[in-house]
Amino acid sequence: TGPLKDMNFSVPEGSGVRLIYQFTVEPPAVSFRATGEKDGILDIEPKTGVLYLNGSLDWETKTSYNLQVESLDENGQRVKGPYAVIILVEDVNDNPPEFDQLTYTGVVRQNSRPGKPFMYVHATDRDDPSTPHAQLTYSILHHFPNPYPKMLFQINNVTGEISPSVTGSYYLDPQKQDSFTLVVTVKDMAGMSMNGFTSSADVFITVKESLWKAPSTIYIQENSTQKHPVNITQVHSNEPDVNYELFEREELPRLPFSVDQNGIIYVTEPLDREEKDAYSFFVVAKDKEGELVDKPLRISVVVEDINDNPPVCQKALTVLEIQENEDVGSNIGTVSATDKDEEDTLNSRLQFKIESQVPAVPASNLFFIQQDTGVLQLISRSLNKQIASNYSLKVLVKDAVFQTICDVQIHVIDINDQIPIFEKSDYENVTLAEDLPVGTVILEIQATDADEPLTGSSYIIYEIKEGDPNKTFIIETDPRTNRGYVKINKALDFETTPVYNLLIYATNPEPLVAGVHYNSSSVTVFKVFLSNVDEAPVFSQEAYITEAFENVPVNTLVATVAAFDPEGDTVRSLKQCVGCSYCNYRLHQDWQQVTAAIRLEVLSLNNAAQKSKATFIINLKDVNDNPPRLAMSNAPFFCHPLVGGERTLIQATDDDEQKFYSTFTFSLKDDINTRNNWEISKINGTHAYLSPRHINFEEKVYNVPIIINDNGRPPLEAEINLE
Repeated sequence: TGPLKDMNFSVPEGSGVRLIYQFTVEPPAVSFRATGEKDGILDIEPKTGVLYLNGSLDWETKTSYNLQVESLDENGQRVKGPYAVIILVEDVNDNPPEFDQLTYTGVVRQNSRPGKPFMYVHATDRDDPSTPHAQLTYSILHHFPNPYPKMLFQINNVTGEISPSVTGSYYLDPQKQDSFTLVVTVKDMAGMSMNGFTSSADVFITVKESLWKAPSTIYIQENSTQKHPVNITQVHSNEPDVNYELFEREELPRLPFSVDQNGIIYVTEPLDREEKDAYSFFVVAKDKEGELVDKPLRISVVVEDINDNPPVCQKALTVLEIQENEDVGSNIGTVSATDKDEEDTLNSRLQFKIESQVPAVPASNLFFIQQDTGVLQLISRSLNKQIASNYSLKVLVKDAVFQTICDVQIHVIDINDQIPIFEKSDYENVTLAEDLPVGTVILEIQATDADEPLTGSSYIIYEIKEGDPNKTFIIETDPRTNRGYVKINKALDFETTPVYNLLIYATNPEPLVAGVHYNSSSVTVFKVFLSNVDEAPVFSQEAYITEAFENVPVNTLVATVAAFDPEGDTVRSLKQCVGCSYCNYRLHQDWQQVTAAIRLEVLSLNNAAQKSKATFIINLKDVNDNPPRLAMSNAPFFCHPLVGGERTLIQATDDDEQKFYSTFTFSLKDDINTRNNWEISKINGTHAYLSPRHINFEEKVYNVPIIINDNGRPPLEAEINLE
């Protein structure tokens, strides 16, 4: 209840007969009157001032009612008012959503982009759109058929747009399944209430073959004379209003292709197969935002060959050789030519023919060339180097359109039908001192060969066949003159071999022709006498190496050396030190004071004062004969007062070889003061920490007795006072 004034009331629709409000009577007013949009549903009780409904409101019919209410006196005259009273109808969710069609049909293309809508459904709700009552959510309830674990289609729950899912984009194929039925639902209350209304509709989808397909391989003939650009193929997107673009991954200087906005692909210039015989690039379709609407398509182009290249001789001049006694049919060599046109096609097939032969003696057709291989063969046994030593051929090489001439030169090689002949069959003898150096020329010999000079048929090889089993001598040939030089190859020794009876052969590196053989004309003899020379003694070894411990007693035998005189003379010996002063061989000094080896030169002399020299090396081996010591130059110190954890680093070393002191043991002298005041702890093989326990700083200096053991063989121990 309340006094009469302007007021607004909210009343839920469908609530039926009910009291809304009671206006209180204020004298002199005795009654009320309501006018306006009462519509037979709204009114006021005149005496009591009760505003009431005598029926149900419907938001979908009328959303508000405007009344004017006034108070009256006993004479029916207005006391107050009229005041505006507005009845607002509150919507309730009393209407289910409704699709605008009972059924829907749509078409989707194979391989369509996932998430790209190809159709949509739409539903409305008569309830208040500003409330959740009319907020609609779409979903797919059923999917017939559904051969995969995941749905092939998806729906935007707000807009109702239907598109292929990722699975559908991959698997949709009209050859396997060309139609689907979806049961699509729409729910009000934004799908958030169990009491919301739901409606459904059937969606029939037809799957059609994708328009977005890569064309088959495109074949373009090279060097086309057509006006460019030339249409070579066309692609079609599954979606309208797209832009087509080309791209390639080879990073070519230029891509001789283009595409227009109808998807027509052009070749923009004549192609050259010899420059590039195939192209591979991609075409893409993009929407107005520049996003891809389909996967890129690969376009493959093969450039077809035409016969536009002449044969080319592989060599400006092909030079071949043939022996004058070759058999008919022998292969001389091959004339090689190439053609840049496509391999294994008629365009690159080459044929060969001999056009001319110079000189044409003793016949004009001495040679034959195989038409398809270019192999040259001999067809006559009329070759004679004395008549013609060289032949020049012009060979015609042609394909189906072009031809060229290749030059060939054939050298006739003299056959080895002559043997070397010595100018002397006996070079008599020579006497040599046995101490002549290696490399000394002791004799020059000469043989001649009537075959062609400077060839394998006339070059002479001299070889000692008998009388020199140890190859003490060698024979070298001057290739220009065929003169042979007999040289000393190894040291001569009168005592071993005083006389050599040499049998020398002269041969050619090229085999003799059949029926020709070497004979006594290619053999000579030569005798070598050696004269004795007084030689120096010879040691049994060039160097003697032994080893000994550094503490070996004086006069201990460490090694024996031996020497002899080739002539049998008496040998006596001297010794001589190099690099040290231990000429008496007595190794009694400390190992660390000398090098690890003592090197002596031992001289051996015979009666004729000839002498030779050998090296004698003694490698000294260390023994553990040095006690450990501290490797510290400064005394450690500690500061007063001690705060705990103080320590100083102790390092030990040893003058012996490292293997004897690889691990030291550290300890303190076993007396009460030392153990009460100090402790020592090992860190590694050579270091330890010394730490104070109790220190009387009235004593400024402590001497700490530390015991270090080197653990050698035998072990050595040292007691060291550390200040």
